[in-house]
Amino acid sequence: MRGNKRKLIALVILGACIKWGTAQNNLVNQPKNNRSKESNFIFTTVKDVFATSVKNQGSSGTCWSYSGNSFIESEMQRMGKEPVDLSEIFTARNSYHDKAKLYILNNGAIKWGDGGEFHDVINMYKKYGTVPQEVYTGLKEGQLRNNFKEMQNEIKPALDSLVKISAKNRLPDNWLSKIDSVLDKHLGKIPKSFIYKGKSYTPKTFARDVVGINTEDYVGISSYKDYPYYQKFVLPVPDNWSHDTYWNVPMKDITDIIDHSIEKGYSVGWATDVSEPYFSYKNGVAYVPDVELDNLTPEIKKDLFTAPKKDKVITEEMRQKALNNLSTTDDHGMHIVGLAKDQKGKQYYKVKNSWGTHNDLGGYLYVTKPYVQYKTTAVLVHKKGIPRKILKRLKPNKSIGL
Repeated sequence: MRGNKRKLIALVILGACIKWGTAQNNLVNQPKNNRSKESNFIFTTVKDVFATSVKNQGSSGTCWSYSGNSFIESEMQRMGKEPVDLSEIFTARNSYHDKAKLYILNNGAIKWGDGGEFHDVINMYKKYGTVPQEVYTGLKEGQLRNNFKEMQNEIKPALDSLVKISAKNRLPDNWLSKIDSVLDKHLGKIPKSFIYKGKSYTPKTFARDVVGINTEDYVGISSYKDYPYYQKFVLPVPDNWSHDTYWNVPMKDITDIIDHSIEKGYSVGWATDVSEPYFSYKNGVAYVPDVELDNLTPEIKKDLFTAPKKDKVITEEMRQKALNNLSTTDDHGMHIVGLAKDQKGKQYYKVKNSWGTHNDLGGYLYVTKPYVQYKTTAVLVHKKGIPRKILKRLKPNKSIGL
């Protein structure tokens, strides 16, 4: 998930310019009713899963870490714990260390950049632990928002230079520490220990003793018609730099899993394409209009968000075609935290974003089931949020502890 799709760079930058207020760190429940200010959508919450406050990823493609850590924060509340505002950049910083190593070992044959996937959040948590936001912000003194441009402009040439050297000569043993020094320069050194509420922790003991999730409980799921269903496959998207595997299920199972998870009180990490004109962050709405999608005229686009409209029926063939011709791309990660309906009774998923709170709905979006079926690239769920009839078909299901 890149988080900064080229068609949406302007929106992300605009969101990044909003300063973090004190409410940024407060734990909040979502409002029960919302109205899009400049369109005629009125949303009423049907089912809420607790979520912490909306954050702003700034000028960084770290949506995967923001939404993934938001997911963990909601898991803490579900388990009866007091949620902690976790450091998204601690997760990203460790991910970039691991990615740099693989980049060199693969002679530069993996994608480099800010992006990542939900499994990176779980993997980094398991390997390195986690820390509160107040302990590691990733911001320099006086800096109010993430801006990774300068850092990436320094790291990428350094990595490519090492790839060129490795083609002719043996690399120095300390090459990775040189990359770490660049990360430290721009994001700060990772704390070996810290004090939280009067007690000393390391990142690993904080993960174990305060956050307390079991990383084996979480399952990555996707839907690709041209791979065998109910088996694992390597998710074929550029930001899957670690080549992790996901369970492959039919398209309808994706929304059945999300529905079941929300009903049982589990939130869902959602990776998706946000480049389409029928995804509107400003209006806080995404759906698939029942028109010829390859020929959206200016008149149709102008009318997309004036009021609720009928969705197109999505088929597996449509979904796979869009994945294969790259009209569906792995752009962004968000956090599904509830169900809602509009004034006509149509159902939507309630989605927490990480572009600040400046859109019509305070940083939230409402997304229809057909949009999710069409444009999802992957989801992260707790294994108990998967309907048993689907769990029974996963082969072998012992690998997820069931």
